[in-house]
Amino acid sequence: MRKRLLVFASALAALLACDTLHGQDFKLTPSGYFQDRGVDVMAFDDIYPEGHQGGVCVIMNGHRVATNGDIRLEATPGQWQPVPKQLGRVLGDNSITATLCYPDSSRHLTGFNPMIYPNLNLVYTVKVEAKGGSVEVTVDLDRPIPRELLGKVGFNLEFFPGSLFGKPWIMDQQTGIYPQQPNAPLMTTEPNHLHPGDYHLANRPLANFDHLVGKGYSPIVGDDIISEPYAVGRKFTSRPDDPYSRLTIESLTGDLKLFDGRMNHNNGWFVLRSEIKEGATKGAVKWIITPNVVADWIYQPVIQTSQVGYHPAQSKEAVIEMDPRDKRQETARIVRLDADKESAVRTIAPIAWGKFLRYNYLKVDFTDVKEPGLYQVRYGNSASPIFRIASDVYDRGVWQPVLEYFLPVQMCHMRVNEKYRVWHDYCHMDDALMAPAHNHIDGYDQKEGLSKFAAGDIVPGVNIGGWHDAGDFDLRIESQAGESYILTLAYEAFNPDIDVTSIDQINRVTEIHQADGKNDLLQQVENGALTVVNSYLALGRLYRGIICNGLRQYVLLGDASAMTDGIIGNDDDRWIYTEDNPSRELSTAAQLAAVSRVMKGFNDTLSVHCLDIARKIYATTTATAATNGNSDWAFFRILFPKVQTATELYLSTGEQQYLDFILANQDLIIKQVGRVGWYMARMETRMAQMKNKKAKAFSAAFRKALAEYKVELDKQVNETPYGIPYRPHIWGAGWDIQRFGFQHYFLASAYPDIFPKAPVFNALNFVLGCHPGSNQASFASGVGAQSATVGYGLNRADWSYIPGGVISGTALIRPDFPELLTFPFLWQQTEYVLGGGSSHYMFLVLAAQQLLK
Repeated sequence: MRKRLLVFASALAALLACDTLHGQDFKLTPSGYFQDRGVDVMAFDDIYPEGHQGGVCVIMNGHRVATNGDIRLEATPGQWQPVPKQLGRVLGDNSITATLCYPDSSRHLTGFNPMIYPNLNLVYTVKVEAKGGSVEVTVDLDRPIPRELLGKVGFNLEFFPGSLFGKPWIMDQQTGIYPQQPNAPLMTTEPNHLHPGDYHLANRPLANFDHLVGKGYSPIVGDDIISEPYAVGRKFTSRPDDPYSRLTIESLTGDLKLFDGRMNHNNGWFVLRSEIKEGATKGAVKWIITPNVVADWIYQPVIQTSQVGYHPAQSKEAVIEMDPRDKRQETARIVRLDADKESAVRTIAPIAWGKFLRYNYLKVDFTDVKEPGLYQVRYGNSASPIFRIASDVYDRGVWQPVLEYFLPVQMCHMRVNEKYRVWHDYCHMDDALMAPAHNHIDGYDQKEGLSKFAAGDIVPGVNIGGWHDAGDFDLRIESQAGESYILTLAYEAFNPDIDVTSIDQINRVTEIHQADGKNDLLQQVENGALTVVNSYLALGRLYRGIICNGLRQYVLLGDASAMTDGIIGNDDDRWIYTEDNPSRELSTAAQLAAVSRVMKGFNDTLSVHCLDIARKIYATTTATAATNGNSDWAFFRILFPKVQTATELYLSTGEQQYLDFILANQDLIIKQVGRVGWYMARMETRMAQMKNKKAKAFSAAFRKALAEYKVELDKQVNETPYGIPYRPHIWGAGWDIQRFGFQHYFLASAYPDIFPKAPVFNALNFVLGCHPGSNQASFASGVGAQSATVGYGLNRADWSYIPGGVISGTALIRPDFPELLTFPFLWQQTEYVLGGGSSHYMFLVLAAQQLLK
């Protein structure tokens, strides 16, 4: 009898649970997506499908599980395959309808990353409608799919692989486990590029079709050899083992097929798709998507702190991120961890900050906790990462990895060793051939008449210096000169003493953890200046950059030395580009002028070249000539960087002509003080000491404008619980926030009576872990208790990282979901870059050290 009662009680509990599960249906929220407690279904709010952000998206209990539900032209597309153009998005009573089309002519064989659109003119709608505990997806086409594209055009939904490895799925009566690696057999399909459309816009640059397609494997022809589907059926369930992730999809119009997108693109996801049948138009696709809704799930509070910790003298705040439905009011405890016990040293009532993005936020101020030791902030059942409070918290292993690991590993035209390890062998010693005049990839676009070299000519002397930008291995002018500039300003402001790396520019060998008696920071400034200066001397003008000549090379994963054979003058050599871009030329001139100062006495020849090039560009680039009177905005785009160039040239030479130019443009500088104030601060503090009446008048007007700017800045800072201006778009905002902190340092240090130093620390804490979302990792790889140890760098295929590299960080899944996935192939979240990605972070740590002293 007792056993039967237990069975009845268990069954009753299950019945009540089921009833609770379906007691609330999906509703369209004011935020523009469907929601049922912890499950959200978004539709066509995101705008980055090539980055796995677009179409229909399912977020379950704080995790994005599926995305990019839309019509695609391949079973497993990558970032180089065509994406639709969204024409409109309409919200109904409980529905979302998006209208889209193929092609998007603005991307066909042109643009930053050109695509090849097949001959398909198609307008279609995707209607997503709440139906109780499910959402129904219906696709209507304006015409049938052409015969040559049958089997290629279908509705895809991508599943995030990083959380699925080793987890189960069910398709009808078939079962399987998501594999760690893509597994054969293969299938061959007719590639879409055999049926190209004629969609190129006459006023846009044109890419070379044959060169993009290339020979052998090319990512732009990634649909000819793909995986056989793991299963075919009508009803698919992902993660039947986990009620928090279980998602069921049923097709009412045709078979579902489960593909592995990593077979033809290493950065692919798992893909569930339905092919569109011959002749289908109205209701060509109809899916029922049913996420499992756990009735009592609630987002657990996330306590965000610096993963490194705090100096006793600095302000200390923890930010607690809360589910808006969570009405519990608890106290926070600051717990100290000792060798034999733990103890709560403070009990604090958090202060309600308000709502930001989708969450509510509380703040806990524990500034008065100053005793050195190990600590943790606890709130209810949640706990922060363990952190230190110590006077030496920033002294070791915090800023140093940027110079100790990241910049050496990124060095081009080098072999980079670390004891037993070779990070990469001698690379790109065959640089470079003059690029042909056509639209290339990654924003490179050579124009006719901008080089004394003919296309394909060897450009001598450019195979020296530079850093590989991100995982792409190219050398962009802004990343090379920009990186050297930031390092220069760090050296001038803080003069850090560090020598743990040997860099031999003659024999092209870098040895990590082997001192050579030279300051590592200055050696890295030199490395960036060498590529910019030597390219200028070879070309007679600045380069746009140096990049591989083909897509197969561009997607290289691993050792940079594998990209080319090192023998100059053959088909695998990288291409060097020039451009007519006065704004960028002037910015580079400003950077070189600054670099010349710290290279003086370290590499005098390089210093002279840097200053000479900066002078020439300044003298020959005028705002009027550069814009040809096209627009006021174009005029100012030239004038802004020319003011910066004049500033750096004056600081380097003290010559009157540069001061005169600044004084002549006082009105513009004052009006745009929020934009130029950070670099003008070093100039204005000198002008304030001058006897020159114009200089004194400038100084007075500048300081008045700064006080007015401070009012606007306070508004921006107070818009977020993190104490910094933060307006996420798509990409992780970490780099922008670092740049803000870097620039704010110059204002706070020069004008402490106007600008507080807090935003500098807030920007640093944001990067080190005090940022939105459930992933509390430090963006600086290898820095802090938890950090981004899966990064988009040269070793990303190994799910590894480069110490001291700083990822872009938490991105925005529109409209309001902050996300930082542990995944090596999401460049908008985990990529490393040059030109500020790591050096701005390093600067912030050094700034914190100085401001605390």
